[in-house]
Amino acid sequence: MNKHSRRGFLAGSVVAGLAAMTRAVAGPRDITTTAWRNWSGTQMCQPVARFAPGSEFELMEFLKHNKAQIRPVGAGHSFSPLVPTNGRLLVLDKMSGLISHDTISKRATLAAGTRLSESGPLLAKADQAMFNLPDIDRQTLAGAISTSTHGTGKELKSLSGYVTGLRLITPGGELLELDENNDPDIFHAARVSLGCLGVITQITFQNRDPFRVMTRTWIEETEKVLEGFDGSANAYEHFEMMPLLHARYSLVIAHKETEAPLKSGPEADDGGEFLSLMDATPVMLRGQLIDTLASQIEPSEAVSESYDGLANLRFDRFNEMEYSVPLDAGAACLREILAVIEKDKIDAVIPLEYRIVKGDDTWLGMFSGAPRISISVHRLSRYDYRPLFDRVEPIFWKYEGRPHWGKVHQLGYEQLSSLYPRLNDFVRLQAELDPNGVMLNTHLKKIMGKS
Repeated sequence: MNKHSRRGFLAGSVVAGLAAMTRAVAGPRDITTTAWRNWSGTQMCQPVARFAPGSEFELMEFLKHNKAQIRPVGAGHSFSPLVPTNGRLLVLDKMSGLISHDTISKRATLAAGTRLSESGPLLAKADQAMFNLPDIDRQTLAGAISTSTHGTGKELKSLSGYVTGLRLITPGGELLELDENNDPDIFHAARVSLGCLGVITQITFQNRDPFRVMTRTWIEETEKVLEGFDGSANAYEHFEMMPLLHARYSLVIAHKETEAPLKSGPEADDGGEFLSLMDATPVMLRGQLIDTLASQIEPSEAVSESYDGLANLRFDRFNEMEYSVPLDAGAACLREILAVIEKDKIDAVIPLEYRIVKGDDTWLGMFSGAPRISISVHRLSRYDYRPLFDRVEPIFWKYEGRPHWGKVHQLGYEQLSSLYPRLNDFVRLQAELDPNGVMLNTHLKKIMGKS
């Protein structure tokens, strides 16, 4: 079954070992350099070269001799400037696939360059499935865990929370095998590493038996969804709401595990029709139009394999800001954001996202220590996102929000150290593993207090 599009609901309703050693002995080869830019087109750089290792041995040899700044790059789906460098980009596309799996423990090791979209079918063949997935699955596994990427679910953690082992090659070229018993400090730090402790090459996940989800999608008044959010989060394993801007309604997406046969949802486009309609409507009239349309939309239902049902297709390019706030502050924070957007008549059309995620024990995870609510704000990439993000971000700060490392934010070391109790420990560890700072670009130096 093909992945469905959540916004489409709205629109439809209106290399080999020897060869690798030979390459390593001959010395690393840089791919002819070209300009790099992220998915939305707002982050870009002109690296001096790109290096795409085909094996851990080749990567270790490269790092042992490297003296210049390096940044690993995955799918380019981060909106913050984690990647930009005038040094070398490390591309792990050749290091992809399922490496091993254990039938009894339901653990599997995958190469770090594997895309999330590839992981589902690979794990299914091994009779496994990830507990949860984010709503976009184009990221590499290393990129996803390094930025604390997550899905939604009261009893479900971020992807990093399910990592039980890592292979990390330090900036000096040393290979580390990390888990709860081997270098636990480095392990807990590396599960959300921002790509600056070294290069992750393999990741072991705790998984579960494959499962299907029945996905129900409907429109409901935002206040009613908020009032019943706790009950809904208990009733559905995966539950989220997407408040529509300048309107009284939200799009609700609820996934419940099922053994029912596969069932396709209604035919729909990717949501571009809905966004185009809203974009062409004056802000002053948008709320009335959305409220009128929303009251006429019928619920939708589909059954799919988990890796198809939990992920979402996004064709309209955008930029995104996301923060997590304490559980008891979620509703108030959301209400204030919606009120400000309405009061200031901010011209934005993509719905917000409101999700719940269980806490974990990573050092720099958005949900480290306790469950939290994540709230995402989007702006179509063809427009300047600053008028919206600059107005909303202080609201997140007011509620002790932690920024998603892969999304737009303005915070530096001083503010972040009060939000992440282990940030100082992370900075110390980063300096020990990378004494020459070759993995720190301008943005990371700001976060580490080195700018």
